[in-house]
Amino acid sequence: MSTNITPDHLGEYSSNFNNDRASRVARDAVMAGGLLSSCKNPAAVRRSNHEFSLTLKQGAMTNQKQSGRCWLFAATNVMRFKIIKSCNLENFELSQSYLLFWDKLEKCNWFLENILDTLEEPVGSRILCHLLSDPICDGGQWDMAVNLINKYGVVPKYSMPESAVSSGTREMNRIMTELLRTDACILRGAAGEGADRKALEEKKADMLKDIYRMLCICLGEPPKTVDMEARDKDGNFIQELGLTPQEFFKKYVGMDLNEYISLINAPTSDKPLYRKYTVSMLGNVKDGNPICYINLPIEELKKAAIAQLKDGEPVWFGCDMGPYINRDAGIMDTGIYDLKDFLQVDLSMDKGQRLDYGQSLMTHAMVFQGVNLTGDEVPTRWRVENSWGEDPGKKGYFIMSDSWFDEYMYQVVVNKKYLSKEQLDILDTEAIVLNPWDPMGSLA
Repeated sequence: MSTNITPDHLGEYSSNFNNDRASRVARDAVMAGGLLSSCKNPAAVRRSNHEFSLTLKQGAMTNQKQSGRCWLFAATNVMRFKIIKSCNLENFELSQSYLLFWDKLEKCNWFLENILDTLEEPVGSRILCHLLSDPICDGGQWDMAVNLINKYGVVPKYSMPESAVSSGTREMNRIMTELLRTDACILRGAAGEGADRKALEEKKADMLKDIYRMLCICLGEPPKTVDMEARDKDGNFIQELGLTPQEFFKKYVGMDLNEYISLINAPTSDKPLYRKYTVSMLGNVKDGNPICYINLPIEELKKAAIAQLKDGEPVWFGCDMGPYINRDAGIMDTGIYDLKDFLQVDLSMDKGQRLDYGQSLMTHAMVFQGVNLTGDEVPTRWRVENSWGEDPGKKGYFIMSDSWFDEYMYQVVVNKKYLSKEQLDILDTEAIVLNPWDPMGSLA
């Protein structure tokens, strides 16, 4: 058999296509209206009801705009919920730009320290290529948000509002990436010429001064103290002046972030269930808590998320925000597009296979603000608070079908009090260390 595509092959392909009426009809529909629009399933739209048996009330929808800060928006959306409820407010928002500033600075230090720790790696090694590939991306993980907030606290959005750069980070990221790669080149070159670790650390300290200055130019310098000023639903004015960001977090958010744990569902052969995992070289704050996951069956993620929602607390989660989503309608449903029948192709990989073969991984973080349960407590759909403004979905809220949860949900973050004793015991075991490029090391 020929290994090339021959004229005979092309003739056979063409004949097969032209003799198939369904393919010709699909061609006409797709060329006129687009692929996904042409195979949208009306039944999936009809069953996507924006009413839920359990719903939490949140403030106005947030908007990350042209940035990849979903994980920070999701984290601050969970935390502002506490402020809105405890202070009886109609709306309140925490500054994502404030956390972005510190995340960029800490990621730069993290990157440069990793460069110093891998000086023996040759140029072109997989580890060095991984470190250099995207050192300052906007994405992050729940544990990385916790490390930032434990160290720097939070501030109201009015104390450090959005800038043109925080709302559109591409230019800053591109220039900072070039700067970090230049710094890596300088450090490795100096090491090759015999500089010791102390001398290299001094060079790194000077590099961080430049990075801090650049961040101040792009984002503004973070405030050292803030004022809490708001008017509640009853017209009462709330005022407290001169709080540090750490004091503001402790008083007005009041969450013990170290009591929250990431539960993941990664059904691959190299990740046994009921084990603890971490990811090599993944993080931001150098001396912060390491990334920590417990890998559990998907039903146990649902059970923990529902328990926290029932107690009136939203749930941070990470998913693959790509497949089987209708953005305009705000629908996340495995049945929203009839791609398999429409294109007559095999798309039958299971969740573990999609992870193994690079077809899926966590790409976006959002917040559960509700769930619809049947009489016997079985979830049918989930209420999702996104951070894309009010235009998509219903005023920014999305609906996730329970079948979509099964296939494309990878992580939920819940308080440890919702875990069983058996699950808690896993936290006392030694973590399996995943490679830096493992799909579970992806950043939302």
